[in-house]
Amino acid sequence: MKLMKNLLASVVGGLMVVTSSLALAADNKVVVAYQTDALPFQVGIANGDFAKTTGYQIDFRKFNSGADIFAAIASGDVQVGYVGSSPYAAATSRGLDVKAFYITSISGIDEALVVRNGSGINSLADLKGKKLAAAPVSTDHYQLLALIKSQGLTEKDVQVFAIPQPEIVAAYNRGDLDGGFVWDPALTELKKNGKVLVTSKDVADKGAPTFSAWVATGAFAKTNPEFLKKFAAVTDKYAQSFVTNKAAWGPDSDNAKTLAKFLGGTPQDQAAALLNLSLLPLPVQSTEAWLGGGENSGIAKILKNTALFLKEQKKISEVLPSYAAYVSPVYLPAHK
Repeated sequence: MKLMKNLLASVVGGLMVVTSSLALAADNKVVVAYQTDALPFQVGIANGDFAKTTGYQIDFRKFNSGADIFAAIASGDVQVGYVGSSPYAAATSRGLDVKAFYITSISGIDEALVVRNGSGINSLADLKGKKLAAAPVSTDHYQLLALIKSQGLTEKDVQVFAIPQPEIVAAYNRGDLDGGFVWDPALTELKKNGKVLVTSKDVADKGAPTFSAWVATGAFAKTNPEFLKKFAAVTDKYAQSFVTNKAAWGPDSDNAKTLAKFLGGTPQDQAAALLNLSLLPLPVQSTEAWLGGGENSGIAKILKNTALFLKEQKKISEVLPSYAAYVSPVYLPAHK
């Protein structure tokens, strides 16, 4: 996997995004990108609830990373995508016009650095000289680099490989990697022959918070505000169901079975992964701490801080003065 380069290589590329979004909007069609994280809203994709509630023909497409999704958005192939904050910061720093309209999760224990049994890593002090990996420009990649820096180390001290999660799992199982910072289903796979050294929440507490969100292109958001509100409402419905009724998402539940069939793994794996999530209540999402507040938006601040770090790591070349334009609370459904 190579890092995204020149997402907006020309004005023509930008026009492709606008033209594609407008054409799809006219036909009530939309292409939505998702990843394989265990999240409650995945049930709504699997059972057709998003399409039924919004009234749109939705072409859901699976991607391996947020970087891949933003590349597809930049090309005009995708209008809405589920992404993490690090590729989000990288894409907007390059000028891609997208807006976050719902926060799907924040730093928790659903993403973590897992170290292989026999790797010789028992604490953070043992990272020097080891081989670690994360998906390129992902939130995990960002947090892995931030973690290494927090230990007074650099990528000269620790070999960091930016490769897709399926390749991480394969290399880890061969013994070619000492650890990987990953999310499910890779997280579950790596833990079978290793242990969690630190979680995403641990790294956030050290000063590098992350989040994941639904984003839409600016052009699509402008012409389809009601779709985004209904789409966000479906996402939130499943999140509330999980938060208020854990039994309905247990290992023997229909929801867990649906997730396993849709995402892979077993119902037990999916139910266990859900318990690692940190979800934001809808009333909190609209506050200044997250999507609200304009310049003072918590999301805008996280994006800028992430971009500053990525530039320092030479992953991007520019940091914008403000990221407020890429965040909006207006598409959130009214909370009950």
